[in-house]
Amino acid sequence: MKTKKTVKKLGKIVLVLALFLSGYYAQAQEKAAAITKQAPTTLGQIGDGTAATQGAVRVVDNKGTIKYLQVKNGITQITNTTPDKGIVTTWQLGGTLTDDTFIDATGKVFALDGIKLINPATDAASTDAVDGSKHGTGTGFTMLVRDEATGETKKMLMSSLVNGGETQLSAVAATDATFTDTTLPSTVQKIWVYRNGAKLLADTDYTLAGTTVTIKNANGTDPDDYAFITGDKIEIHWIK
Repeated sequence: MKTKKTVKKLGKIVLVLALFLSGYYAQAQEKAAAITKQAPTTLGQIGDGTAATQGAVRVVDNKGTIKYLQVKNGITQITNTTPDKGIVTTWQLGGTLTDDTFIDATGKVFALDGIKLINPATDAASTDAVDGSKHGTGTGFTMLVRDEATGETKKMLMSSLVNGGETQLSAVAATDATFTDTTLPSTVQKIWVYRNGAKLLADTDYTLAGTTVTIKNANGTDPDDYAFITGDKIEIHWIK
């Protein structure tokens, strides 16, 4: 008797929950007059190693009405006229969050399978992504990152992750070559300088001070010494 009462209470709770939530997920609901029922779910027993399969679960409410619960497209409750008759209730994760939501994956694996791989030959990085945009309102792809202070998932433009530049100078004999740019990095190790195609040594042949790179017109000792000749091609590359 206690089991029957529990089942009755469960049936009432399911009905109330389905009716209450259906209004919040209207955009994801089934609109057909009848919903195709999935194959019955095989429920595993605790401790026997049996894996449950996705599908429909049949329940009976306190009025004796047969109902089915299954995962599919929103939260909906529609009378299924064929082929099984009864009421089919479906649900799906989605909709609009009304509160901050966190999933604690401590000690567990949290992953998404089946994610598509970016094709660099056909997929370009986004140049028009804006704050708070919805899908379908921009082009290209962005990266998802985590704000460690809040745990919030945010998106980042590829240009914000890696940015760089390149310039060329024409050397003058016996004169240091300098180049200033606000996009230069803060460390000289992220700057590459070439003289007529030959790589110079960072922090030895060229230095960085603030936003200015200085390439020495002469440096080193035999056999590694060199001196600028007017017209030498100086290439500067950097990333930030």
